Amino acid sequence: MIVRNWMQQNPTLVDGNTLLSEAKRILSEHNLQALPVIEGGRLRGVITRAHCLQAAHFVARTQSADEYSFFANRLKVKDIMVRNPATVSATDTMEECLRRGQDLGIAQFPVLDGGQVVGVISSKEIFSLAAHFLGAWEKRCGVTLGPMEMKPGTIGRIADLVEGAGAEVQAIYPIARSESGGNGHPRERKVIVRFHAAELKKVVAVLEAAGFRVIESVDAHCEEQH
Repeated sequence: MIVRNWMQQNPTLVDGNTLLSEAKRILSEHNLQALPVIEGGRLRGVITRAHCLQAAHFVARTQSADEYSFFANRLKVKDIMVRNPATVSATDTMEECLRRGQDLGIAQFPVLDGGQVVGVISSKEIFSLAAHFLGAWEKRCGVTLGPMEMKPGTIGRIADLVEGAGAEVQAIYPIARSESGGNGHPRERKVIVRFHAAELKKVVAVLEAAGFRVIESVDAHCEEQH
């Protein structure tokens, strides 16, 4: 999965002299999380929805007409933007993007290609990615197993058991835990299984009989979580 295929393309850009009140309007009207700030054709900063809300909240708390006038008519994007922001490349993988975001505590990145801003990746795109993985728009049953030690053949065995119970496997996702072994790889993982099935209970019973621990299950037919 490459960033280019998941990013917001043709992003809205502003320059440093844009009034903060105007940036806030753009973010709100277009439901955006961040605006790259461009000067001289180059990325100079990022202004986020959080920055605008913090500034507006400060003005509201002061209840000062002068402060409100300054916010509305004089405060500019360059006054509070994040300068030299962290970025990702359009050719980076989404896995690299997610790791970088977690390491830096950042929820949005300008996306660069050849030094030019070609997109934005924000929490909105991350939610979209997660929804695609989990089949949020489909009627799927699902179980979460584990944690367990992943060995060769483990995923194949899970798939065989689920299909042997009359279900149609749609996806299997091993999810690493935070603990890691000496070789740098997680020792144990939870396993999320998504499938179409007429009888969720039958699938759960087969997996548990085989020694897998079902820690949660979702029935697409009644949309209940257990």
